[in-house]
Amino acid sequence: MRLRAAPLLVAITLAVAPPAAAQDAAEDILREQVELVLQGMIGQSIDRQLKVVGLGEGDGNVAVGILHRTDAHDTDGARNGIIHVDVSEVYVMLSGWGTLLTASEMRNATAPSAGGDVVGPTFSADAVRGTVRGSHEGDIVVIPAGTLHAWTSIPDHVTYLSIRPDPHGVLPEGYVRPEIR
Repeated sequence: MRLRAAPLLVAITLAVAPPAAAQDAAEDILREQVELVLQGMIGQSIDRQLKVVGLGEGDGNVAVGILHRTDAHDTDGARNGIIHVDVSEVYVMLSGWGTLLTASEMRNATAPSAGGDVVGPTFSADAVRGTVRGSHEGDIVVIPAGTLHAWTSIPDHVTYLSIRPDPHGVLPEGYVRPEIR
């Protein structure tokens, strides 16, 4: 009886078990990889995409980037910034601090750019009102798509991760920064 039940049990288990790909769908970005990319970008770039991960058929992507800005990359108090058309951002502050402006009411908007592999189509504008906040190590800021944002003051530096929900799939799914492949 046991020998006859074993094949049936195996067949049932295979029928209800998720496919192997679903069991392995999670993506890792290791601290060492983040540090490697960050070291290579200082003085070269302010924003490097680490990975763009697909969330499943029709569910869009999520991207993770590392950003490092110094006082040379703020607006010196000016209330103008950038707006991403399709991609939201979640800033996770790793070190430093600065003054971040966010606004949904704006004027003097430029035409959107074609976009790229980091944030997709983007334009700039001037904030009419908005919220000005100090953002420090450990803080998290959620910036929905269509929201103006700008660092108006960075006394020394800000380094942060940007998690970028991409529901429309405008970023290149499967992208992995070459130095962390």
